Formats: sequence, structure tokens, C-alpha cells
Amino acid sequence: MNGQRNIAIGFLTMGAFMLYGFLLIYLRDFAPDKQAWVDSYSVGKHFEARLAHVHGNLFAFLNVVMGYLLLHFGERLRWSALTSWLGLIGLLMPLGILAEVYLGAPPVFVLIGALAMTASVFLLGTAFFHLKPHHGH
Repeated sequence: MNGQRNIAIGFLTMGAFMLYGFLLIYLRDFAPDKQAWVDSYSVGKHFEARLAHVHGNLFAFLNVVMGYLLLHFGERLRWSALTSWLGLIGLLMPLGILAEVYLGAPPVFVLIGALAMTASVFLLGTAFFHLKPHHGH
């Protein structure tokens, strides 16, 4: 069912990135070397970690909204299955940033996720442009 997975995975991802926010708070306020973390605010791992946190929650929220809209309008929208999958694949962007920061992974997952999420948003917008009025109510 298009949309249901986006809502479930979106909420789970949002919860995970909210927990990650607690780690960022610990690093900023309580870690033994917190001043070094604060001093690196706009560079390196500190910047990338905040970027992953923000994009993780944003993309999770987009999946929840997208899932809700696909559940309610999916039968009347073009490309609903493709839009759903691209939204889920988009979560590779924040996960890819974390993989870069903590595992030294190449940025390929970041790019794939960013392109997929951007495409899903454009597809959904285009599908709503072409949505015909429903006179069933």
C-alpha cells in the first residue's frame, strides 16, 4: 500500500534522528571535550553531524506527509508507487551523511538520497497539478 510504509518509516526515522539529537546535546554540553566540539561549530564533523540531524528529521517529516497524501489520494495520483519509493530512498541522504562522518563512506549515498527525495517531491507536486476534482462526496 503506497503511503503506509512512508508514514511508518518516516516516524521511525524521525524518532531515530531525535535520539541522535540527544547525542549532539551531550557532545555540546556534557562531553569531556565539549569546548573543542563547540569551537568546531561550522566545520568538519560537527557541521556534518548537524546537517544529518536536520535533514534526517526533514526527510522523515516529508515521508510522513507524503505517505498521508498517498494514502488519501493515491488512487487518483499518477506515479504514486514511484513517488513512495523515491521518498523512502531519499532517506539515504541523512544516513549517508552519518556514514561519511562515522565510517568514512563516500558521498554516493548522500547524492542518491538527495536526488531521490527531490524527484519524489517534484513527482508529487506534478501529480497534484494533474489531479482531477473528485465529485464523490
